[in-house]
Amino acid sequence: MITMKLIMFILFALQPPVAEIVPYEITTHGHTRIDNYYWLRDIQNPAVMEYLEAENAYSDSILSEYTPLIDTLITEMRERISEDDASVPCFRNGYWYWHEYREGDEYSVNMRREHPDGEAKILLDENVHAAGREYFRVETTSISPDNSILAWAFDTTGGHWNTFVFQDIQTGQVLDNIYNASGDIAWAADSKVVFYGLNDPTGRTDRIMRKTIGCDDEVCVYREDDPTFWPWVWNSCDRRWIIISSSSTLESECRILSAATPGNSFQLIHPRTEELEYYVEPFGNTFYFLTNAEGENYSVMQASSESFSMLEWKTTVPYSDSVLIEGIDIFDNILALSVRTDGLKKLYLVDRESGEGYYANLGDEASIIYTSGNYDSSADSIRLSYSSMTTPWSTVAYDISADTMRVLKMEDVGEHFDRSLYESHRIMATSEDGTPIPISLVYRTDLFHEGENPLLIYGYGAYGSSMDPVFSFTRLSLLDRGFVYAIAHVRGGSEMGRWWYNQGRVLNKMNTFTDFIDCTEYLIAEDYCDPEKVFAMGESAGGLLMGAIINLRPDLWRGVVAGVPFVDALTTMLDPTIPLTTNEYDEWGNPAESEDAYRYILSYSPVDNLDAVDYPAIYVYTGVNDAQVGYWEPTKWVAGIRNLNTGINPVLLSVKMGTGHGGASGRFSWLRDYAEEYAFMLGLLR
Repeated sequence: MITMKLIMFILFALQPPVAEIVPYEITTHGHTRIDNYYWLRDIQNPAVMEYLEAENAYSDSILSEYTPLIDTLITEMRERISEDDASVPCFRNGYWYWHEYREGDEYSVNMRREHPDGEAKILLDENVHAAGREYFRVETTSISPDNSILAWAFDTTGGHWNTFVFQDIQTGQVLDNIYNASGDIAWAADSKVVFYGLNDPTGRTDRIMRKTIGCDDEVCVYREDDPTFWPWVWNSCDRRWIIISSSSTLESECRILSAATPGNSFQLIHPRTEELEYYVEPFGNTFYFLTNAEGENYSVMQASSESFSMLEWKTTVPYSDSVLIEGIDIFDNILALSVRTDGLKKLYLVDRESGEGYYANLGDEASIIYTSGNYDSSADSIRLSYSSMTTPWSTVAYDISADTMRVLKMEDVGEHFDRSLYESHRIMATSEDGTPIPISLVYRTDLFHEGENPLLIYGYGAYGSSMDPVFSFTRLSLLDRGFVYAIAHVRGGSEMGRWWYNQGRVLNKMNTFTDFIDCTEYLIAEDYCDPEKVFAMGESAGGLLMGAIINLRPDLWRGVVAGVPFVDALTTMLDPTIPLTTNEYDEWGNPAESEDAYRYILSYSPVDNLDAVDYPAIYVYTGVNDAQVGYWEPTKWVAGIRNLNTGINPVLLSVKMGTGHGGASGRFSWLRDYAEEYAFMLGLLR
């Protein structure tokens, strides 16, 4: 239901644009579909741009009703951002590095000094290069081993089409540029030769190149001919080694080269093998492997750099059914493993000699930790990023010998934030097949009333990516207006281990959608919300989730926000010329080769399952430069919903003309996007 005031406003506002229906036949496995809006893919067609601009005009006309609220939300959010701010410096190769923001600046200034109290030097002021650009993002910064050259990669489209710049740190002179780069880089020990990735026309990295900075001697050292694999290159933490890894969703292989001999050929560690994943982390003359060779939740194995045949790998940390190993940081005496158990991230420390291990004491809070900036293997502490749904992002130091944690810096979210007002829980719903599904939720205790609060439930459920219970300063604007916020940890992520991912991909994908619906119904049944005030949100593959749930249960939602949504799943997965398609066959299936995959994707693809029903209010946003989910997918979806919708709820499409998959760049400009999404939901409650 929506308010009479909003209904009257919609009736007299600018009418939504109507996309021309131009039937286009797509036949696969003897089955023909009619795509009425296929023509919207052609951005060079002036009619397409006119239509996108008409969508923006319509959205603006509806949202103009909420202009005072949007302005208020932006002001609130901006007040939670420190105008003058700086990261905690980290030490690497003789220098301390950090970035800082200055009052009014959208972008950071990258800094370094040689001593903790020495003179600070500006390495890169991003504001200078961002000036006059609608979109600007520095995606990589890297310093040469001799500390004399800064390499940085930037994108001006939002599509990850990077330009690498190599600058002399002392003089500022530009030494070289590389175009169409993927953004990954590795240095030879001489600080002259670099390795980097280049993209093919679809946006997939297909080549790893080598060149001497300032010279015209570029050569391809690795080409990935299998379109389902994606290669990248990097240095080991000690910079003694250069690694090329190429992976698909379920397989990987690595090649290695001494950084001291960049002209030599890379050595293959182990050839790609069906469903075998392994990733190498060299440390001196020992190679550690994170691999699923012993079990799907991964184990850690090791071998000598002199003899690294898989036959020589020995188990260091065994596989566990209940513990998923996600990453390794290597120190002189210990391995610091980022693991996930019972759905939560933890830090597990293993003695490199004895193999004995224990969990670090990080408190009992349902939190999330990431290791970051650990470049000094002799350090006596481990640097972590730490957060929970009630704890702002913090940089902390975990003291290894004392087993204690010290906060170095906590994100400042404004003087009005009182952590004691908010409460977070971890609860379990039960899916239709009896599987327990974790839910993380947070609300403001003094505004919570059983069965009365509005609910926003967020979901993703793809690629094995886990949605962790992290803090969001923008979310406070909803919590402070009485919202309960929940994350449904549906199958397709890795919250409960690798099997959780496998239960939410390819021919198990429907579990993702039904899990989300079951979590929502559980929260309603347990009186966490008013059943007439339930909102859902998801982005990218989470946008596919949004499309599926409103087709399955359009009656359950007051409103839905879908960001850069992957909603034309079948047509996209049939088109290998679209970025990312070939690399994702293991995620969704290859409908061109497999009729089973075709039929299954057809059963849930949102664009292909629209019906004449009362759809909830829907707010959709996309970017014209999106290289991951084409703008035409949500555009076609919205046009199809409007064509069949039997209800009167608004369906809005906001098209960002100068951005890509990640939205606006800069420190403040993206706040308007959040404010409009929140205002859309809050307006429906008036």
